[in-house]
Amino acid sequence: MNTTGFRRGRYAGIVALAGMVGLALGGAATGLSRVGADESPSAPAYLNADPGTTAPYSDAVRVGSMLYLAGNLGLDRDGKLVAGGITAETDRLLQNLKSALERNGSSMDRVVSCLVMLADIRDRDAFNDVYKKYWAQGHFPARSAFGTTGLYLGARVEMSCSALVR
Repeated sequence: MNTTGFRRGRYAGIVALAGMVGLALGGAATGLSRVGADESPSAPAYLNADPGTTAPYSDAVRVGSMLYLAGNLGLDRDGKLVAGGITAETDRLLQNLKSALERNGSSMDRVVSCLVMLADIRDRDAFNDVYKKYWAQGHFPARSAFGTTGLYLGARVEMSCSALVR
């Protein structure tokens, strides 16, 4: 395949993943509730920490055995970005992700794909140093990463994931 076809194919893959995950913004939260889904096993269950939220996205959506998590930031329990830059934000983001997965019947070892958005693509190595500690060697999810021109709250990193539920 020529390089143009490779770039076009990689771009299409990123767009498909972004559409699947929703590229929604949000933080990890507790006490998710199911909103608006019928009893059909294939109907989407829209899961939000705050059932009365007016935000135009869901924290997570479950469809069958798949869980799609909105983008997570390195936020503390008060919803503030943790201090310390990319390393501290990545660690907090992954702790929040782990909690969100467990709260929704999944776990880190059931994550199948992630989309990583970095405020500066040069932070990729620092991000990877923390990221690889959360999965067993050789059992990493499929992943795409790209640099952006800015993230919510001035964050250095945001990540959304898809995972299987038990």
